[in-house]
Amino acid sequence: MRNQFIGLSIVTCLTLIALSLYWPWVWWSFVVVGPILFVGISDILDKKHTLKKNFPFLGMFRYIMEDLRPKIYQYFIESETDGAPINRMYRSIVYQRAKGALSTNPFGTKINVYHEGYEWANHSVHPLDHHDLDPHPRVMIGGSDCKQPYSSSIFNVSAMSYGALSDRAIEALNGGAKKGGFAHNTGEGSISGYHIKQGGDLIWQIGTGYFGCRNKEGAFDEEMFREKSSQPQVKMIEIKLSQGAKPGHGGILPAVKNTKEIAAIRAVEPYTRVDSPPAHSSFHNPVELMHFIKKLRDLSGGKPVGFKLCVGNKLEFTDMCIAMQNTNITPDFITVDGGEGGTGAAPLEFSNNIGMPLRDGLAFVCDSLRGYGLKKEVKILASGKILTGFHIFRAFALGADACYSARGMMLALGCIQALECNSNHCPTGIATQKQHLIKGLNVEDKISRVAKFHNETVKSFVEFMGATGVDTPTKVKRHHVYRRISQEHIKTYAEIYPNIKVGEYA
Repeated sequence: MRNQFIGLSIVTCLTLIALSLYWPWVWWSFVVVGPILFVGISDILDKKHTLKKNFPFLGMFRYIMEDLRPKIYQYFIESETDGAPINRMYRSIVYQRAKGALSTNPFGTKINVYHEGYEWANHSVHPLDHHDLDPHPRVMIGGSDCKQPYSSSIFNVSAMSYGALSDRAIEALNGGAKKGGFAHNTGEGSISGYHIKQGGDLIWQIGTGYFGCRNKEGAFDEEMFREKSSQPQVKMIEIKLSQGAKPGHGGILPAVKNTKEIAAIRAVEPYTRVDSPPAHSSFHNPVELMHFIKKLRDLSGGKPVGFKLCVGNKLEFTDMCIAMQNTNITPDFITVDGGEGGTGAAPLEFSNNIGMPLRDGLAFVCDSLRGYGLKKEVKILASGKILTGFHIFRAFALGADACYSARGMMLALGCIQALECNSNHCPTGIATQKQHLIKGLNVEDKISRVAKFHNETVKSFVEFMGATGVDTPTKVKRHHVYRRISQEHIKTYAEIYPNIKVGEYA
């Protein structure tokens, strides 16, 4: 094919030159032929792509179609329920609620209710009028050693760093949190001016890189932490042990996203890839972790301090519970992330095959805390594909006290699931640091959308809860949720995840 292209190109050029001697307008044909020849010759000289070298010009279309494939699939092929990682049905409900558009569902469910894994809650013949229920349920986070407990919404913005997201995206999320009365987790990239500008409540996440509170060697800096944690907007501190999308790996900030501003906030070199260490250097065992929690609580003036993890080795978590008992130090909250959690950049093997899924991890953490008699001191936050009122209800049934959402909030910002988060080419200006793309994101409009998505989702949860005859989130229990195990068998969550009695392990 390569030789044929060269021969055809020579013949075409000679023919057009000859014809142009009689008809000068033939020269205009090179406007079309010229680019084809240029691409073809470039392909022949290409030393990296065998397909392009062997099939000049034509080989290029393979890469074009490969790039277009996800877009074509999303818009023309996938059904309402089979898209990934977030299917069209859930994307649509987030968009509708964020815009304040009609969010009712016509002509019945699109889900196969007889398919294995289908889940639901049974309604009560004595449902409660949701107008009589608290429209904005909140939970008080802070144990007996906490001097500044925080009244949290049951639905909050999950951890997403400035760097992974753009400045305008961060500002819009925080503005939405301020307007809607919920909290915004900073992610491990620390607190930026865009987190502060709108005045929304912050949960400051401290990762293994200690960004925002690290010295030149990358170790934890107590004074920097004291200074930042004392800010009135910082309501809680979350130590990230691991996240669901890449547990045991550490965060990744691609070099193209590590601008001078972001590098200054994180105290790292600009335009270099920043890999957070897999583990913390400030503690190396459960007892040291408890003492680190106490240190952060003292340095912050008594604000709630907790940790986030995707459950892995169960014995390691039970060791943490034993350390809580032995030291008499407990975190104020624990965030449980699921293996299905999202990120802008993670190795495929980590996203697909490491970490316990949310429902299993959440039930295990709740049962462990109950078994060791610790649950009264520790609140549990759940994170991992929580997008609707039923998702919140299901998390509460398994033991959660509040929930986080990352991708739901991104969709509310206008994310179209282009799957370009790790490339710096996000077309909606959310997961990029390219200013010409970021400029298209209208902060004020997105603030309103984020707040509406939050409020409508909480409203749907309250309505759903009322339909089951439950009047407060703390009364949502495992027997309320059902799962189809097979065509003939159905079990409640209470049967799948049997409750552990308080103090059973003590």
